[in-house]
Amino acid sequence: MTQEERLRDYKELDTVIKLFERSVSLYPTNILIKEKRGGAWVSETYSEVRAAARSFAAGLIDRGFEPGDRIALLSEGRRDWLVAELGMFYARVVNVPLSVKLEAEHEVPFRLQHSGARMLIVSKYQSVKLGEIFENYKGIENVIYFDEVPTGDVKGLSFKEICRRGEELLGDEEFAKRFEERVSQIAPTDLANISYTSGTTADPKGIMLTQRNYAANAMQSCTRITIPPTAVTLSILPWDHSFAHTVCLYCFIYYGAALAAQETGKTQIETLRNIPKNIKEIRPTLMMSVPALSKAFRRNIENGVREKGKIAWRLFNFFLRIAYKYNANWDGRGKGKLALLRPLMWLGDVLIFNKVKESFGGRLAHFIGGGALLDIELQRFFAAVGVPIMQGYGLSEASPVISTNALHAGRFGSSGKIVDFMELKICDKDGKEMPTGQTGEIVIKGDNVMAGYWRNEKATEETIVDGWLHTGDMGYVTEDRYLYVLGRFKSLLIGSDGEKYSPEGIEESIVELSEHIEQVMLYNNQSPYTVGFIVPSVTALKRTLASEGLRLDTPVGEARAIDIIAQELGEFRKGGAHAGMYPERWLPTAFGIMPEAMTEQNKMLNSTMKMVRNRVTERYKNLLSALYSPDMKTPHNDHNRRAIKEWAMRQ
Repeated sequence: MTQEERLRDYKELDTVIKLFERSVSLYPTNILIKEKRGGAWVSETYSEVRAAARSFAAGLIDRGFEPGDRIALLSEGRRDWLVAELGMFYARVVNVPLSVKLEAEHEVPFRLQHSGARMLIVSKYQSVKLGEIFENYKGIENVIYFDEVPTGDVKGLSFKEICRRGEELLGDEEFAKRFEERVSQIAPTDLANISYTSGTTADPKGIMLTQRNYAANAMQSCTRITIPPTAVTLSILPWDHSFAHTVCLYCFIYYGAALAAQETGKTQIETLRNIPKNIKEIRPTLMMSVPALSKAFRRNIENGVREKGKIAWRLFNFFLRIAYKYNANWDGRGKGKLALLRPLMWLGDVLIFNKVKESFGGRLAHFIGGGALLDIELQRFFAAVGVPIMQGYGLSEASPVISTNALHAGRFGSSGKIVDFMELKICDKDGKEMPTGQTGEIVIKGDNVMAGYWRNEKATEETIVDGWLHTGDMGYVTEDRYLYVLGRFKSLLIGSDGEKYSPEGIEESIVELSEHIEQVMLYNNQSPYTVGFIVPSVTALKRTLASEGLRLDTPVGEARAIDIIAQELGEFRKGGAHAGMYPERWLPTAFGIMPEAMTEQNKMLNSTMKMVRNRVTERYKNLLSALYSPDMKTPHNDHNRRAIKEWAMRQ
């Protein structure tokens, strides 16, 4: 596709429905969606999904829904999720997508009340939350069930029945005329979603994304990555999140490609366990990932190699080093003298890495990464094993994609090149544009910028100034338009002299380069030194201790575990293996071992697996205070010994 053709589509396809109708016209018999029903994968084409979506839209109109009315959607990603959203768009109704990870007592009721949703659509597994939801909010007119309507639910409506009724009505000439008139009035400014922020505060903001926002950002994204109509992805990210929403749904739809919905289990754990099985069944050619999933994939790869014995592990690491060298920073891979390594790269594939690729189905060209910053070490690792992660950057308020790496134009450590049809500048604290290469706030302008925050004019005015979206993220742009994102301004470490530094890169490096550290959060708020909260990798500690003839649940093993963690942190200081990567003043002088992991359940991670720093410091305020006492500068302190003991007893 030429740039001229892209520009034509960008101008003409100014709503999601126009984008979808174009793809239905071009690819009517292509498979759009696959899902597992009764143990078998079932597929539906573009034209079949269109018919179903229009039927649902007709059913909503029949029930009195007017343009601008809101319906909340609480479900795992599935065929009906996509049909419901497209149906809402045809009817000019606003979708309020809700994360299945939200708790029923406060988080769901707040969003229902704040958005003014008239109805709530639920899946079978989410319907169990309804009792608790309605104890705290009673403003919903009806519940639409994707699956069976419970006996005795007088407010319950069947999704299938609404679609059946809509299909029947579309056969009526007078109704069909009224329906087409409604569809013809779909405007670029129509709200598509009210998408709520992840809830790092008591009252999350509702991001208003329009038809134009989504359509524009899908096509902006497609100026960086081309997806063939024969492509298929397995969607393992939540569809309520803007990254999966735009890239996995609407970019794939624009190209006429197929997506498979991950098989849902009865619990989140069961759903996660379905991923490897579903990958082998679908054999995706492209997948989306976030850092938390990428780390889990890496652990599984390494554990699988270790199980094959010491020789396999040594070979794996030998060819890994060769690939790291050959790939350079990706844009320079295999160039010049590095071409001499090609025979070894081929041998590494034959002996080791082809087996890794087979674990991802054997057809996976690459991942598209987003959701949070991805450590450069993880980027190097996945490129080395043959399934590179093309990391991008964005935020929900931008619909969300702002930049991305691609196979033909990528650079490790960067967030890729800025998408076309969008302006970006780097500004200082006073809003003045800074020269290329200098660090400041990332500020963007384009058709992908949200309409604002729902019922929150103050926050909207603070975030969008003269049409420019102030992201709150710190970064810089190179001469050749690669964007480097350094972290959130709100997360900055601040020294006692006022100097500031972003912690995300350091934290990612510590986790990736330290076998025995699972999670870390750094803290410095105008304090004499930086401190760290550490979550140990108990599995790795046990493995290392066993090789030394020790056990974690003994005093000697506990002491050795603390030593190992301290030694790994010390590798980033002078004389260590990773010395010079970061200024030493931002490395932890004291660290406290946390007796629990940071998870979504304890609210220290949000739904996109990002740390909620204020929750960590609030939950562990006593530990934070203690970390600035002289006793805690010694790793072998009472707190760390107790924490390790708790981990040993729990395991």
